[in-house]
Amino acid sequence: MVPRPEHPVTVPLLEREAELAAAARAVEALCADTPTGGVLVYSGEAGLGKTALLSELRRIAAGRCAVWSARGGETVTSVPFHVVRQLMQIALNVPGLVDPRELLGDWYDIVGPALGVTPPGGRADPQGVRDGLDALVLRLADIHGPLVLVVDDAHWSDQESLGWLASFVQRDGGLPVLVVIAYRTEEPVGDTAEYIRTIESAAQQCVVLRALTPEATASLARATVDEHADDPFCREVWAVTGGNLYETVELLAKVRDEDLEPVEGSAGALRALGASARGTGLIARLEEMGNTTTRFAWGAAILGTDISLELAASLAVLGPAEASECADRLRAARILIGDDPMEFVHPLIAGAVYRAIPPATRTAMHGRAAWAVTQAGRGAAAAARHLLEVHPDDDPELVGQLRDAAAEHLAVGAPDAARRCLERALQEPPLLEVHAQVLYELGCATLLTSPATTVGHLRAALDMPGLDAAQRVDVVFRLSQALTHNNQTREAAQVVAAEAARTAPGPARMRLQAVHFLWEGVQASEDDGPGRSRRLAEMADGLPGRDNSERALLILRAFDRVARGENAEEIIQICDRALPDGQLAPGLGWTNTAWGFEPPALLGLTYAFADRLDRAESLFSEALRAFEISGWSGGHLAFAHALVGYLQRRRGNLAQAEVYLRESLRLAERVGNGLPMHWDAACMLIDTLLARGRVDAAQEAADRYAFAPPYPSSIVIPDAQSVRGRLLLAQGRTKDAVVELEAAGEVLKTRGRHNGVMAPWASDLARAVAADDPERAADLSAYVRDHAERFGTDTAIGESLRCAAALETGERAVELLAKAVVFLEASPCAYEHARARVEYGVAAGSAAELTRGLALAEVCGADGLVALARQVLAAGPKA
Repeated sequence: MVPRPEHPVTVPLLEREAELAAAARAVEALCADTPTGGVLVYSGEAGLGKTALLSELRRIAAGRCAVWSARGGETVTSVPFHVVRQLMQIALNVPGLVDPRELLGDWYDIVGPALGVTPPGGRADPQGVRDGLDALVLRLADIHGPLVLVVDDAHWSDQESLGWLASFVQRDGGLPVLVVIAYRTEEPVGDTAEYIRTIESAAQQCVVLRALTPEATASLARATVDEHADDPFCREVWAVTGGNLYETVELLAKVRDEDLEPVEGSAGALRALGASARGTGLIARLEEMGNTTTRFAWGAAILGTDISLELAASLAVLGPAEASECADRLRAARILIGDDPMEFVHPLIAGAVYRAIPPATRTAMHGRAAWAVTQAGRGAAAAARHLLEVHPDDDPELVGQLRDAAAEHLAVGAPDAARRCLERALQEPPLLEVHAQVLYELGCATLLTSPATTVGHLRAALDMPGLDAAQRVDVVFRLSQALTHNNQTREAAQVVAAEAARTAPGPARMRLQAVHFLWEGVQASEDDGPGRSRRLAEMADGLPGRDNSERALLILRAFDRVARGENAEEIIQICDRALPDGQLAPGLGWTNTAWGFEPPALLGLTYAFADRLDRAESLFSEALRAFEISGWSGGHLAFAHALVGYLQRRRGNLAQAEVYLRESLRLAERVGNGLPMHWDAACMLIDTLLARGRVDAAQEAADRYAFAPPYPSSIVIPDAQSVRGRLLLAQGRTKDAVVELEAAGEVLKTRGRHNGVMAPWASDLARAVAADDPERAADLSAYVRDHAERFGTDTAIGESLRCAAALETGERAVELLAKAVVFLEASPCAYEHARARVEYGVAAGSAAELTRGLALAEVCGADGLVALARQVLAAGPKA
């Protein structure tokens, strides 16, 4: 991208003392011994001098810090990362200055396509691209010193660039980066307005420009035309322009061109001159230059920014010499500036010329522009902004170009741009044999941003011919994912079941059946849980794990058995059969889109609940690495942090668990609110905070993340109602806790799910009702003990013994706690061991056991348990 020429018209900065002071303060803070960046926003109506202010800010900062600029454009708002590429062009596109691969490092393959330094390939996660841009800017600030990023006409910025800026300015910490934007107050709408509001909310100062006063206008007139210009003439200049700085400068330039006397008698001519600088007057002036020059100006307006003389000539159907003459005339008339590339002198002129092109001619010129851009080797994505303006005409080639452009947009992390291309392709419309495929591609493009929209596109694709058996399975899988993301897990399972029923036996059907069991298994409630478990057992038991459909079924069978609390050793054997050579099979990994991340996540959770924390940790650490390497920094990375955090919770590393879980929620908040990942991470965090003894913090988390009924349609790990019941118990709200825990037990027992580690409702309920209904408490304790022994892990058995001990006194309680300590010492769950050790020390009156329990609790970060142990020790238990 070639640097844009500077504005040729000298615009004086009258009555801009406050605006200039804001710029000076911002630059001074940035260039201080301890650099302080921030955000400065200029806004105002068109023509009030925002661009001139930014030029002055650049002058103030010149030589003191690096200053990189960009400008939005009315005709290029659909070009992803157009503004970002302008900002980074000096750092990345000047030969010999720096090697982009070295500069970007691990982010090269993730951010490089968005910046245009490497060809697009695959599909980029939008949040990953934003994170990569953050890292790049910080690296550049480290190399070049304090950095100023200036964006003019931000209201015409592409959504991808503006979205990144809105997220970047919200980063914590005193970064040595000053972001300055200028925008027209009358222009922003929709997402653009929202992004600008976000940027303004982070700004140290938002400066609104006002029109010039009559006095300032008079000073400008006398400085420009004649120091003796009389008052009536100056007042008329102000009346014609309304104090608009750009229009005033242009009007006074025309007064000089016309050699008009700056006296009262000339005031009447000012209105005609002013009209010729804008709107219909400008267009009339352009037409007076002749048809050839007008066509060339139209071609320039179609291109919008970075106007190539050759391309503009091609659109106007002119030869090189003729085009050069037209460009000269337009420069002389202060309509264009620069040589090659060129720009319009002001966006007001560009907009007026573009809108003056007859609609049919404008459409045809966009078509020629798309062809010319493609012929120039700039790719489908570069041509897409022109293709979007062409009228539908049953053109299969145009559909193909738009599909190619959409693929490029997805590869640079711009799903909204891909959506626009595919929606336009549907209007063409596509040939019948590719129509369903276009709908599928559109559904994939909108999956993360609008699951509800995705559902409509994918249902429509399934209702049309043109999909082979394998493609139908892919569409159904994506549809089921979209339904799940839209909190419609039951519908997801039904869709897959219906497709499986009409699919012939074979690999495709087995994959559908596996996906059906997946969505049924993660539903929060189902009509016949035990029946589903039996059907899954019939299908999965005995499978050797020859392909990914079999491996997925084995994973689902293992998770189902864990939830049911069946024998853990047998469950581990099933898990191991799903892992060829002890590793996730190719095609079934964390970043593979054919199966999604759910199967490996369920496999890791199965290992975790079966006390094989080392294997779970290996899988969850791999998830973090895979998502980070692939640049999947949105919901996927948030979920990976939650899994690693919960693994640390199971290990008893509570402080570390809290760090991971809070980071998970921070990442998830960037994606949206109320998503399934919020429920899992919030539930895990609340469970961890309760283990730490931080009840108030747990309630704060519950309030912040709306952790209360109604619960989502998908299961939450650990069981959400059980954790909420535990929170209520910790707050002393026993009656409310009993209601919550009873409801949890009813749902889980109906489904045949009896794992007391995954859902500890029964042990907590036993403690809650012990005082008022000891017989019921004993029954609940026996239920917990029976299923713990059936499951067979040290953690489950040890916890069941703790539950039983809580209902006893004296030697019987001491005896049960002693056994619990033995089992939990052999368990990998250090917090549960610490709790049992402290309870045993209290019951036995043993200072030695209390001291051991205290040491374990301190290592775990279990502050509440530490306080209890110290309190009892201070009171002097028996030795």
